[in-house]
Amino acid sequence: MTNQKPPTWFWVVSILAFVWNLLGVSAYLSQAYASDDVIAQMEQAMQDLINQTPAWVTAAFAVAVWGGALGCLLLLLRKKLAQTVLIISLAGIVVQMFYNVVMSNSMEVYGPGGIVMPIMTLAIGIALVFLAKKGTAAGWLS
Repeated sequence: MTNQKPPTWFWVVSILAFVWNLLGVSAYLSQAYASDDVIAQMEQAMQDLINQTPAWVTAAFAVAVWGGALGCLLLLLRKKLAQTVLIISLAGIVVQMFYNVVMSNSMEVYGPGGIVMPIMTLAIGIALVFLAKKGTAAGWLS
């Protein structure tokens, strides 16, 4: 059982993070299960980017978003396991973003603004790991 009641900001941040990760799950499902008809309606550069994405990157995307959603749910349930799950999610983010930024031509497809989402996603992933670590240390999570 937890010793300390979390402050209000913990709940606000955890709820917002959970919603953020549910949006990620939605994006993953939209991308992973996009029909050929939907892909055919995209610009050719976007079609090429999607069709050339290796399965391991799609798997990393799945680990990132499903792990993030589960980790945030565990934060809301005040479970220490949130930290481990969020670290795994962060590993998925790092793998996916490394591919997207360094190994693929996604920056050419999305333009200079295409770096914003990877940086924001990585920053949020890191912040959530630190939130879970703080929650454990403060006795908010058991």
